[in-house]
Amino acid sequence: MEIKAADVKALRESTGAGMMECKKALVECNGDAEAAAKLLKEKGLAAVEKRAGRATSEGRIFIKIEGSKAALVELTCETDFVAKNDDFIAIGEKMASDVIANNYTEVNEALSNMLLDLATKIRENMNVRRVALIDIPAGATVAKYTHSDGKTGVVTVLTTDPASDNPALAEFAYDCCLHIAAFNPAYINRSDVDEKYIEEQKAIYTAQVAELDKPENVKAGIVNGKINKHLAEICFMDQPFVKDDKVSVSKKMEMVGKDIGSKVSLNKVVAFVLGA
Repeated sequence: MEIKAADVKALRESTGAGMMECKKALVECNGDAEAAAKLLKEKGLAAVEKRAGRATSEGRIFIKIEGSKAALVELTCETDFVAKNDDFIAIGEKMASDVIANNYTEVNEALSNMLLDLATKIRENMNVRRVALIDIPAGATVAKYTHSDGKTGVVTVLTTDPASDNPALAEFAYDCCLHIAAFNPAYINRSDVDEKYIEEQKAIYTAQVAELDKPENVKAGIVNGKINKHLAEICFMDQPFVKDDKVSVSKKMEMVGKDIGSKVSLNKVVAFVLGA
């Protein structure tokens, strides 16, 4: 039967499939647009399954703060071109909203299914790699930062005692996000570091100073100094603050608290780095 160009165009607009694919589907379905759309979707889903094993090293981080909740979502895809696609970005933003609305704390079928239609149209493997849901305490100050390339996202939550809404607090919370995005600390506090890891580092430094012609107590002091320096490099609260490297993050937090007349505490930090 004859397939009209207008019908092919309409099917293409509704499904995102190529012109030739739409025409073939309409021919196969005797001009039935609804049946042709279903056929194209079935073929698209089959193609998605075939692409499932392909690497997804590109993508974006999405952050949404709403009321007493904050959500982070990491979506991955195969190419940077798709990561910048408006439809891909729109889905990521919608997904972050859904994480909050439904209190999702992990990737599930409902979230994964949101990518199916776009994956069939664009013909690229896509995944919801991870999500995070943060409960924001009453009166807390929350800040977010997403890097310009969309590949790093951070949420920081600060609490104060007594409660404060001083603008300096919001600025500091945002600066903490910038700091974490820039330096990507492995830990928040020294107490978070696994003791086994510290012992491993200590063994390395002890071996390094073993041949030094110095008393054992001096060698021990050098080892401890190296340990402290290393922990200061990998622990957020001990790192030199991004906007004032003469003081640590913890010292800067103390200074901000003194300026606003309230004790400032770090309540929560969540950072997503694409693929990490």
